Amino acid sequence: MKYTFEELPQAISVLHEKVDCIKDLLLENRSQNSQRPRDDLLTIRQASKFLSLSVPTLYTKVSRKEIPVNKRGKRLYFSTVELSEWVRSGRKKTTEEIYSPTNGVPPPT
Repeated sequence: MKYTFEELPQAISVLHEKVDCIKDLLLENRSQNSQRPRDDLLTIRQASKFLSLSVPTLYTKVSRKEIPVNKRGKRLYFSTVELSEWVRSGRKKTTEEIYSPTNGVPPPT
């Protein structure tokens, strides 16, 4: 597009508005992505480091179907989100939680 000298201020104003709109969209996208956990796929070695377990221990857990895993051909892949949920699912209740009135379990005497 060709602009005359008189049209330049209006064209710059329109460009400025569009750049501001793009900036707002990028900031909104960044905030949405930061709220969503990343779901990377890990190899067996990466998963062992992620979980602080040895590779043989991880293979044992896979063979016993104790841990979430994806298999493609001979390769194993682990989802970081699924591994985090798996670790959290093993949470033990505190004594206070066990003996709370809502559970109906009386404290030991």
